[in-house]
Amino acid sequence: MIPEADIPPLAVRELEEATKFYEERVQGLGKRCLRTVTKAIEDVLLFPEAAPLVGESARQKALGSFPYNILYVSENDTIFFVAIAHQKREPLYWADRVSA
Repeated sequence: MIPEADIPPLAVRELEEATKFYEERVQGLGKRCLRTVTKAIEDVLLFPEAAPLVGESARQKALGSFPYNILYVSENDTIFFVAIAHQKREPLYWADRVSA
């Protein structure tokens, strides 16, 4: 279960597609992917400044065992999740989701 966080519909769809992809390959792998994302989101909520910056305001938290990053912006004690992006596909496609 994803922790209580403001995750936009596009990012939720990206997560659903990733978990479906892995679950279709190996039973249980999609659930493992979801647990990994959940843990990463919890880490972001606890330590939002820990992940490296990408550009001027976005940060990326790598998932480690899966080739995905969680992209988010942290402003004034508020975290805005932007994308759950594959590390090798369409780099920076999510950049227009970040407010200037």
